[in-house]
Amino acid sequence: MDFLTDTTHLHITTWVIALVLFLAAAFMDPASKGRKIVHMTLRLFYILVIITGLTLFIAHSSFDAMEYGLKFLFGLLTIGMMEMILVRGKKQKSVTLFWILFAVFLVATMFYGFKLPIGFNFLA
Repeated sequence: MDFLTDTTHLHITTWVIALVLFLAAAFMDPASKGRKIVHMTLRLFYILVIITGLTLFIAHSSFDAMEYGLKFLFGLLTIGMMEMILVRGKKQKSVTLFWILFAVFLVATMFYGFKLPIGFNFLA
């Protein structure tokens, strides 16, 4: 396997783990110590997702630069909404709007991720 294939697999692995950690933290009791540990672990995975995504963005930004840029932006917005949901949830504030935005940004990010040349074509 080459570097870009390895980076793509690492990126997919990190965002899948990040989503699992996010959902686990989101549905835990806001006051629990376990949620705090999961949230801190999730923040580490945010960094890994961003680093692997940035690596792929730089490697492929010469073609379809706008679409890769949009995917990168939607990915950052998705991570932002994940963090807002967890922080506002801990403070017992409303998170409904952030859940909606999270879902929209996640779908947009995944759409671009799978649509772009280094993505997977499930219908092929």
